[in-house]
Amino acid sequence: MADPVIFQADKSAYIRTNAWLAAGAMAAAMIVLWLIGNPYVWTGAPAGLAAIGFRAWYLASEELVAKWEMTETTLTGPGPRSVALDQIEAVNIMGSFVQVVTKGGDKHLIKYQADPAATKAAIERALP
Repeated sequence: MADPVIFQADKSAYIRTNAWLAAGAMAAAMIVLWLIGNPYVWTGAPAGLAAIGFRAWYLASEELVAKWEMTETTLTGPGPRSVALDQIEAVNIMGSFVQVVTKGGDKHLIKYQADPAATKAAIERALP
Protein backbone atom coordinates (compact mmCIF):
# COMPACT_ATOMS: atom_id res chain seq x y z
CA MET A 1 0.00 0.00 0.00
CA ALA A 2 1.36 3.41 -1.01
CA ASP A 3 1.75 6.28 1.42
CA PRO A 4 -1.20 8.69 1.46
CA VAL A 5 -0.94 11.95 -0.47
CA ILE A 6 -1.46 15.00 1.75
CA PHE A 7 -3.00 18.25 0.49
CA GLN A 8 -2.14 20.89 3.10
CA ALA A 9 -3.33 24.51 3.11
CA ASP A 10 -0.58 26.90 2.00
CA LYS A 11 0.02 30.12 3.94
CA SER A 12 1.01 32.21 0.91
CA ALA A 13 -2.09 31.03 -0.99
CA TYR A 14 -4.18 31.98 2.07
CA ILE A 15 -2.69 35.47 2.17
CA ARG A 16 -3.01 35.94 -1.60
CA THR A 17 -6.66 34.80 -1.62
CA ASN A 18 -7.55 37.11 1.26
CA ALA A 19 -5.74 40.03 -0.39
CA TRP A 20 -7.98 39.56 -3.44
CA LEU A 21 -11.04 39.34 -1.19
CA ALA A 22 -9.98 42.54 0.57
CA ALA A 23 -9.55 44.37 -2.75
CA GLY A 24 -13.03 43.27 -3.81
CA ALA A 25 -14.56 44.25 -0.47
CA MET A 26 -12.90 47.65 -0.61
CA ALA A 27 -14.24 48.32 -4.12
CA ALA A 28 -17.72 47.01 -3.28
CA ALA A 29 -17.98 49.13 -0.13
CA MET A 30 -16.92 52.24 -2.03
CA ILE A 31 -19.46 51.55 -4.80
CA VAL A 32 -22.28 51.07 -2.28
CA LEU A 33 -21.40 54.34 -0.55
CA TRP A 34 -21.27 56.14 -3.89
CA LEU A 35 -24.64 54.67 -4.96
CA ILE A 36 -26.38 55.81 -1.78
CA GLY A 37 -24.91 59.30 -2.15
CA ASN A 38 -22.53 59.25 0.81
CA PRO A 39 -19.99 62.10 0.46
CA TYR A 40 -17.29 59.98 2.19
CA VAL A 41 -16.92 57.25 -0.43
CA TRP A 42 -13.27 56.74 0.51
CA THR A 43 -14.28 55.28 3.91
CA GLY A 44 -15.40 52.12 2.12
CA ALA A 45 -11.79 51.21 1.38
CA PRO A 46 -10.54 50.99 4.97
CA ALA A 47 -13.83 49.39 6.04
CA GLY A 48 -13.52 46.62 3.43
CA LEU A 49 -9.86 46.10 4.26
CA ALA A 50 -10.57 45.93 8.00
CA ALA A 51 -13.45 43.49 7.54
CA ILE A 52 -11.49 41.02 5.43
CA GLY A 53 -8.29 41.54 7.44
CA PHE A 54 -10.09 40.69 10.68
CA ARG A 55 -11.80 37.71 9.04
CA ALA A 56 -8.48 36.40 7.70
CA TRP A 57 -6.77 36.81 11.07
CA TYR A 58 -9.67 35.13 12.92
CA LEU A 59 -9.93 32.12 10.59
CA ALA A 60 -6.19 31.57 9.99
CA SER A 61 -5.71 29.20 12.93
CA GLU A 62 -8.48 26.96 11.59
CA GLU A 63 -7.92 27.22 7.83
CA LEU A 64 -4.14 26.83 7.79
CA VAL A 65 -4.17 23.52 9.68
CA ALA A 66 -6.80 21.96 7.41
CA LYS A 67 -5.48 19.03 5.42
CA TRP A 68 -6.88 16.43 3.08
CA GLU A 69 -5.43 12.94 2.81
CA MET A 70 -5.80 10.74 -0.26
CA THR A 71 -5.27 6.99 -0.09
CA GLU A 72 -5.71 4.46 -2.88
CA THR A 73 -9.49 4.45 -2.35
CA THR A 74 -10.53 7.51 -0.34
CA LEU A 75 -10.12 11.26 -0.06
CA THR A 76 -10.52 12.31 3.59
CA GLY A 77 -10.65 15.87 4.85
CA PRO A 78 -11.45 17.94 7.89
CA GLY A 79 -14.81 17.71 9.50
CA PRO A 80 -14.39 14.67 8.94
CA ARG A 81 -15.27 14.52 5.28
CA SER A 82 -14.74 11.34 3.33
CA VAL A 83 -15.20 10.69 -0.36
CA ALA A 84 -14.60 7.37 -2.09
CA LEU A 85 -12.46 8.00 -5.16
CA ASP A 86 -14.84 5.96 -7.32
CA GLN A 87 -17.62 8.41 -6.37
CA ILE A 88 -15.82 11.51 -7.70
CA GLU A 89 -17.46 12.88 -10.82
CA ALA A 90 -15.50 16.11 -11.37
CA VAL A 91 -12.52 18.02 -10.03
CA ASN A 92 -12.53 21.78 -10.65
CA ILE A 93 -10.18 24.66 -9.89
CA MET A 94 -11.59 27.83 -8.31
CA GLY A 95 -8.75 30.24 -7.60
CA SER A 96 -6.58 28.61 -4.94
CA PHE A 97 -9.34 26.07 -4.17
CA VAL A 98 -9.91 22.66 -5.70
CA GLN A 99 -13.55 21.59 -5.80
CA VAL A 100 -14.38 17.88 -5.69
CA VAL A 101 -17.88 17.01 -6.94
CA THR A 102 -19.29 13.57 -6.20
CA LYS A 103 -21.68 11.55 -8.33
CA GLY A 104 -24.30 12.19 -5.64
CA GLY A 105 -23.89 15.96 -6.06
CA ASP A 106 -21.91 16.66 -2.88
CA LYS A 107 -19.23 19.33 -3.23
CA HIS A 108 -16.06 19.62 -1.16
CA LEU A 109 -13.37 22.32 -1.22
CA ILE A 110 -9.70 21.66 -0.74
CA LYS A 111 -8.77 25.22 0.18
CA TYR A 112 -5.67 27.36 -0.23
CA GLN A 113 -3.56 25.14 -2.43
CA ALA A 114 -0.15 26.46 -3.51
CA ASP A 115 -0.58 24.74 -6.88
CA PRO A 116 -4.25 23.92 -7.46
CA ALA A 117 -3.51 22.46 -10.90
CA ALA A 118 -1.12 19.93 -9.34
CA THR A 119 -3.70 19.03 -6.67
CA LYS A 120 -6.34 18.51 -9.36
CA ALA A 121 -3.98 16.40 -11.46
CA ALA A 122 -3.02 14.22 -8.48
CA ILE A 123 -6.66 13.52 -7.66
CA GLU A 124 -7.56 12.80 -11.29
CA ARG A 125 -4.59 10.40 -11.63
CA ALA A 126 -5.86 8.45 -8.62
CA LEU A 127 -9.40 8.07 -9.95
CA PRO A 128 -10.37 4.56 -11.04
